[in-house]
Amino acid sequence: MSGYELAGRRFRTASDYQAAKRDLQRIEEIKARVDLEQPGDVIALSEAVAAGEYRFESVIGNDFDDSLYELAKKYKSQGYTKDSRLPAGKKARKKALKKQEKASAAKKTEKRISKKTKESLSLEAYDKEMQKAILTEVKKREKRRKLTVVFCAVIAVGCFGYFGVYSYFAQRTQMDYENLALLKGSSSLSGGSWNNPDAFKIHYTEEEAEKELSVLPEYETLYQKNKRLIGWIKIDDTVIDYPVMQTANNEYYLDHNFNQEYDKNGSIFMDAACDVVHRNTNLIIYGHHMKSGKMFGNLNSYSKKEYCDKHSLIRFDTIYEKGLYQVMYVFRSRIFNEDEVVFKYYQFLDASSEKEFDSNMKEMAALSLYDTGVTAAFGDELLTLSTCDSSEQDGRFVVVAKRIWE
Repeated sequence: MSGYELAGRRFRTASDYQAAKRDLQRIEEIKARVDLEQPGDVIALSEAVAAGEYRFESVIGNDFDDSLYELAKKYKSQGYTKDSRLPAGKKARKKALKKQEKASAAKKTEKRISKKTKESLSLEAYDKEMQKAILTEVKKREKRRKLTVVFCAVIAVGCFGYFGVYSYFAQRTQMDYENLALLKGSSSLSGGSWNNPDAFKIHYTEEEAEKELSVLPEYETLYQKNKRLIGWIKIDDTVIDYPVMQTANNEYYLDHNFNQEYDKNGSIFMDAACDVVHRNTNLIIYGHHMKSGKMFGNLNSYSKKEYCDKHSLIRFDTIYEKGLYQVMYVFRSRIFNEDEVVFKYYQFLDASSEKEFDSNMKEMAALSLYDTGVTAAFGDELLTLSTCDSSEQDGRFVVVAKRIWE
């Protein structure tokens, strides 16, 4: 899939990639013939493109078209035409450009002054009826101006208020999770079950009467505070160091914290369909992409391979056992319509056969932004981290890791 990348852009199909290659070659040919440092040449080329003399087939060509249009528009606003020529030599061109910019700015200033002068003509130059009409219009404009000022002031207060609330939640969340991290391994339980050896054991009777799981000692205190705790995730040298929650749906922890209070940051939580006891092939964990960087706000740093190389290990402990994972795939996806026949990473929880497992691995490898060198085989346990991505509507940024135990 690495062959479908060109000029910093990724393409899903071979035909899109070939179209982009043709556009890139066409752009290089244009640059070889046209001096893009000459305002006249830029304006003439822009008009030729607009007239259809040059046609592009891909986003690379469209980007070039857009940048060319903006540059031509800038030169036209400064008074250049397609016949304009700058002197030879970089210094001479730079000097000529600055001179033209100053002349253009002076002309605009002169127009503004002229306009203000016309507007400031004495009312005495008009008859009484016209004076009355002018005064009425002035009052209307003044009223609209004041209303605009008031409206803007209200918006500004609202923005500051929102920023204040956002900051409050961010600071509260930071303090809460720092305190929760301190409770890992603590024996300071809030309840009276510390002396009860069965307090942190789960018993199964359906076909597993003998099976018994115990909560790891370091998570006993946290589990006692909130029985919805299912584990803890940590990536060294990042802000990701959080408890992982789980409920019967994937809605509650979108806007609630560990203490079950309303919180815009939400919590890191596991997909409701996952089961850490009867272990799924793939455990999926979600978190908000917060602008503050909290939760999974910096997860998209994995888009760069250099970052991944330095943060390739993810520790995810369930409340019953410890686990260490190595990043395998990093890709962008989105939430698809139910009737769309495409690979939907968020539906991959279990693989009942080697063929099904390998099929899912090929899909993720094809989407991956780069090759980590890590692969998985049927029987391996996977961990998927998912957060929102603004690159497209309903976009998602995904990191998939393979368990390497301890």
